[in-house]
Amino acid sequence: MPVSKVAHTRMALAVLVALTSGTPALAQSVPADAAENSRLWFVELTGKTVADGNTQTSVRAEQSKFLAAAQAAGVQFVQRRNFETLFNGFSVEVSPDQRLKLAKVTGVRALYPVEVIQAPQPVVEPSSPDLVAALNLSGAATAQNVLGLTGAGVKVGIIDSGIEVDHPAFGGTGALGTTPFPNARIYAGYDFVGDAFDGSNAPVPDGDPRDCAATGANASGGHGTHVAGIVGANGGGIKGVAPGAQLAAYRVFGCFGSTTADIMIAAMERALLDGVNVINMSIGSRAQWPQYPTAQAASRLAKKGVVMANSIGNNGPGGSAPDALFAAGAPGLGEHVIGTASFDNAQRAFTVAGTPYGFNQATGSPTAPSSGSSPMSRTGDTTVANDGCNALPAGSLAGTVVLIRRGTCGFYNKAFNAQNAGAAGVVLYNNAAGAINPTVAPPTGADPPITIPVVAITAAQGATLNGLIAAGPTQLTWTGNYVGFPFGTGGLISGFSSFGLGADLSFKPDIGAPGGGIVSTYPLLLGGSATLSGTSMSSPHIAGAAALILQAVPTAALGNSSPVVGRTAPPPINMITRMMNTAKPKNWSGNPGLGFLDHSFRQGAGMVDIVAAIQSQQFVVPNKFSTGESQAGPKVQKLTIRNDAATPVTYTMGHVSGVQAGPNAAGATAWTLSGVFDAPATVSFSANPVVVPAKGTATVTATVTANAALPDRSLYGGYITLTPQGAGMPLQVPYGGLKGDYQTTEVLRAGANGFPWLATLTGTTFSKCPAGGCSYTMAGGNVPWVLFQLAHQAQRLTVEVFDSTGTQSRGLISDDTFLGRNTTPSGFFSFSWNGDTSMGTQPNGTYLIRIAALKPLGDPANPAHLDVRTLPPVTLARP
Repeated sequence: MPVSKVAHTRMALAVLVALTSGTPALAQSVPADAAENSRLWFVELTGKTVADGNTQTSVRAEQSKFLAAAQAAGVQFVQRRNFETLFNGFSVEVSPDQRLKLAKVTGVRALYPVEVIQAPQPVVEPSSPDLVAALNLSGAATAQNVLGLTGAGVKVGIIDSGIEVDHPAFGGTGALGTTPFPNARIYAGYDFVGDAFDGSNAPVPDGDPRDCAATGANASGGHGTHVAGIVGANGGGIKGVAPGAQLAAYRVFGCFGSTTADIMIAAMERALLDGVNVINMSIGSRAQWPQYPTAQAASRLAKKGVVMANSIGNNGPGGSAPDALFAAGAPGLGEHVIGTASFDNAQRAFTVAGTPYGFNQATGSPTAPSSGSSPMSRTGDTTVANDGCNALPAGSLAGTVVLIRRGTCGFYNKAFNAQNAGAAGVVLYNNAAGAINPTVAPPTGADPPITIPVVAITAAQGATLNGLIAAGPTQLTWTGNYVGFPFGTGGLISGFSSFGLGADLSFKPDIGAPGGGIVSTYPLLLGGSATLSGTSMSSPHIAGAAALILQAVPTAALGNSSPVVGRTAPPPINMITRMMNTAKPKNWSGNPGLGFLDHSFRQGAGMVDIVAAIQSQQFVVPNKFSTGESQAGPKVQKLTIRNDAATPVTYTMGHVSGVQAGPNAAGATAWTLSGVFDAPATVSFSANPVVVPAKGTATVTATVTANAALPDRSLYGGYITLTPQGAGMPLQVPYGGLKGDYQTTEVLRAGANGFPWLATLTGTTFSKCPAGGCSYTMAGGNVPWVLFQLAHQAQRLTVEVFDSTGTQSRGLISDDTFLGRNTTPSGFFSFSWNGDTSMGTQPNGTYLIRIAALKPLGDPANPAHLDVRTLPPVTLARP
């Protein structure tokens, strides 16, 4: 079976250019399958978890008491799973009419939807540099080859689609079904779901977590094997970040489809029992809250001493499902979890006039050679929109590598025209900022294939080559070398990598690693190796980095609290602080030549530097901070600098801004990024320089003031820098925040399709009720439906019934906290009303339904912090 190829473009926004998109036309009906509905819910109880210090006996007693109270109240639900260690409560299946009753049972803290989580769909690339190139970017190669680290003695859990146990990279025989499990390399694991599980059917667990060899739409097979190879492959020509680490495989995906958030928590609890030191989860629920149960569970694991590495999401502007700001996913949003962004890997290069040009290989063409030279030609220049779109005279490009600009027609058309004109190769260049990953595969089976190498470069690189060709004879030389910025996009943030912040303005993501264009292990039936792109690939790089650091500094998994001044033996510096303090922020991928740093709330602290994280003897806490809403005034942040060296260190305090993003304007399409700005905050310090005594600490405050010229609701951020005067490690603290008043952001959207609706359901279609309302018999499916769209995460959402005058409450239909936003611009939430409220069954009559969404960090007593919508009258007319 062939590995599927997916067309992919790594996009970046042009500086100071705002993007807009149209609003969908008003519709009077929508398909029911567009709704994001759930009958699956987490029930969180009020008591502490075992991980937070409670006893198992006490947790079980509390859960038994809840079950008895629910039964006594007549609440009907089906229990799916119960949790004690990382989450105190249950996952259940419950009908909409019973859910409110369930929420009112004594002992319930909150309900959260059990998210159905799509299998990660990383982009399958045609080729990329060896994994060694990525190891060089992060310092893993130096840690292995100079420091002699392999991750030996460290146990890394992989919660994913399983691992190809027979793969030689994991000590397997290379023949399917012949390698026992467990074994020396994959020492533990469990299959929670079985091959046929797709997220909607019943799981069939077993004890053998082997991966599937699956391709095509919704295939999840192979993902876990690729992830595991990045962490710890050691054989078959592939070496991972920590080739000496032991692995544990926890399979939560079948061969196709999705998984559910409660299965993820079950896997986390099992991994803790198996004694793992590090867990990688390249899985997530986008645009969520740190309070979501998977994020809570992951954070508790970290507090127990397990390093948690999690992908932050692939919903950046160049992702397969682009999303806006605040798109970071759970569990990566967890407080002590390492939410990981992706940087592009180094690129293959050709040279012209001695300068290397990093390129991306086009899908559907032969791989570019690693040697040989050809003269260059061009078919247009940087002003031609339809460059290469028209047929060219036969032989007009004979033996040359032709430079062609993107635009107007497809990449295949350009390459085909060049091929027919005798070209020996094609170099495509972008017509906008950023890199491109084109496909030149034939559009139909009748179209001839492309038989010459086709590669792609950036707009800036293309403009330079265009000028050289115009000036005179130009020769291109193919090489096998790998390069990064400034000779290509290697080491810059990937176009698909998601933006933070968290919905509560917490700083996310935390850090980044190579994830764009990564060769790693793959199921043997699919070739044994593949090149994938995604934050799914950067997260295991961080997990492997943690294994190397733990081998060198075993205490680095401990101490998820700040050092306390005055202690005789201060606590260990934790893994996140080591990584974030010493990471290296990179230039803005949209136009790196301008010299601006990328968004702090997209790249986090920057590219991980494993060697610096190991060798540093100086640290600063907190390792990051949020400036919150600027309307509250400047943010004053206390920083504690710790020096574990035997000599004092003097630091010069400084500040470097990243580019800003926004605004996420009220009434605008919430899934687009409206602009990128250079409007840096100003930062002042209470002392500068700062002397940190040997084996001691010093404190300094940083006051951050948002730029008044930045549009309201924009996100801004940057880096507090600590530069040593002489000995000592350079350190940094990233920050991010929101300019203006966060509560002016629209949450309960009124624009798209005229939501919210009072609706009726006929077959598979919802129909919107007119302004005068609708009447319902409450029999045979003729019941009211409430449809609404969340354009942003809601801190609380209530649906309340009032009498016909709208003045007297008749009780609640729904009351939920910490809801994620809709995952697509056309998506919506829906639920039916059976006539019951928190005040009992309502008699026949006319009522008004009011939906109220509390905005993040809002004050429920302040009307300006609520989005309130009242639906048309609903008449209950039971026969």
